[in-house]
Amino acid sequence: MRHSRRNRILLTGGVLAGLLGLLTINAGAMHIAEGYLPVNWCLLWGAVCIPFVAAGFLSIKRRIDAAPRAKILLAMCGAFAFVLSALKLPSFNGSCSHPTGVGLGAILFGPLTMAVLGLIVLLFQALLLAHGGLTTLGANTFSMAIAGPIVSWLVYWLLRKAKAPASVAVFAAAALGDLFTYVVTALQLGLVNGGMVKFLAIFAVTQVPLAIAEGLLTVVIFNVLEKYSRAQLQELRVL
Repeated sequence: MRHSRRNRILLTGGVLAGLLGLLTINAGAMHIAEGYLPVNWCLLWGAVCIPFVAAGFLSIKRRIDAAPRAKILLAMCGAFAFVLSALKLPSFNGSCSHPTGVGLGAILFGPLTMAVLGLIVLLFQALLLAHGGLTTLGANTFSMAIAGPIVSWLVYWLLRKAKAPASVAVFAAAALGDLFTYVVTALQLGLVNGGMVKFLAIFAVTQVPLAIAEGLLTVVIFNVLEKYSRAQLQELRVL
């Protein structure tokens, strides 16, 4: 029975992610592609990420020690982020718009955990899908795996403390975390090329509807988890 429930959760996540993929088209653009940031900026963003990733490994250990049955949820969050962030819409030369998928993991396991999962996701995408780059790994990790999850986590818990319904809190957390990722990306590109506002304006055309779609999808996934994995969510103190 337990395995059946787990399979249904994973199947639901895969199907929904696939449906969202029908709304997107493939493009040659990437997170921030190789060669679009000078070496000094690549090194700077990489250095900024190190303490977050180190803290993330400790966070994962604490979470799993406290809730051993949540390992499959942790793996699902990584897969969810990998699938959603691999879907891409052309935005402008050197980058793209796509869902991030990190809001769900930030809600369930905290933002530090997503620093590790997001780094792994981005590394595999750079190596296997030519989506992003190795030199820009630090910049992409900071925007998608650190900044975005922090906002998602803060929004979720602030709304829950304000007695907002779980579905409202999850939607806002996922959507705003997605949008903040692109605010940071626009800042990263703007610092190098100038004109952060123009980057934000271009991103907004595709990213706002994607953020809304990601928020709705994350609510659906969360509702499935609440129904079939309630005990694990309570162990994680999400409920």
